[in-house]
Amino acid sequence: MKKVLIVDDAVFMRMKLKDILEKNGYEVVGEAQNGQEAFEKYQASTPDLVTMDITMPEVDGLEALKLIRNFDGNAKVIMCSAMGQQGMVMDAIRAGAVDFIVKPFDTDRVIKAVDKALS
Repeated sequence: MKKVLIVDDAVFMRMKLKDILEKNGYEVVGEAQNGQEAFEKYQASTPDLVTMDITMPEVDGLEALKLIRNFDGNAKVIMCSAMGQQGMVMDAIRAGAVDFIVKPFDTDRVIKAVDKALS
């Protein structure tokens, strides 16, 4: 079973993603509410994939992506963005994100992105 770390400052968004992933055969090995916590949990659990919100307090998703990719060059990170964050999404892709999904989450799109990232 593939392991996923979910990173989002909104509890509801983490719950929604966890529900989608678990119903589709993925194991959620951790959740984080900011980029610093995400980096620490990544080091501790080395998941197969991270879903990373872009806009978070303290350390944002882009900085966390860079921390994780510097720690593990093979890390697979899917960015989660709200509408209107295209510029930040492009920065994230350039920094090594493998894909992005847009909020509110569409189950089929989430699973397609996760399956593709892990194949």
